[in-house]
Amino acid sequence: MNAMDLDVAVKGAILASGIFLWVGMLTGVWKYWQIRHSPQARAHYYVDIAHRSSLLYAPASLILAAMAYFSVWSTELNLLLVAINLFFFAFSILSYALHGYLKDTTNQFKTPHQLGKWHLPKSLMSLAMLLLVLGEVLATLLLVVGAGLYLWA
Repeated sequence: MNAMDLDVAVKGAILASGIFLWVGMLTGVWKYWQIRHSPQARAHYYVDIAHRSSLLYAPASLILAAMAYFSVWSTELNLLLVAINLFFFAFSILSYALHGYLKDTTNQFKTPHQLGKWHLPKSLMSLAMLLLVLGEVLATLLLVVGAGLYLWA
């Protein structure tokens, strides 16, 4: 297979998969370092979550690539659907890593919503989660339908 035959959504999802895997490895080093330097032999809660989520989003991105490859939708729509998922995957990992670095919370949904020294409005957290849920669920659904239409045609 020639890489030129792959559309940009597939290429982007494959590349993102590699980046998420690499970030998972880096956060694993960070997690290990915290475990070694902690009296309880534990990493911060959100360092652990950043590590695990990165490693889970890597294969999820490959699944998105496969669905985009087989999807009957246009190149532009497939790119949008993949990009929505990849944006929220990256946003989640970054927020987990930030909380792990700042050590400001062990529950980002606990009010007041802490981000370092600042408190985020409850409405901002609610909006972010609503957009994440709707974006990921609907974008993935459309990719599944697009791939299904091709595979069962």
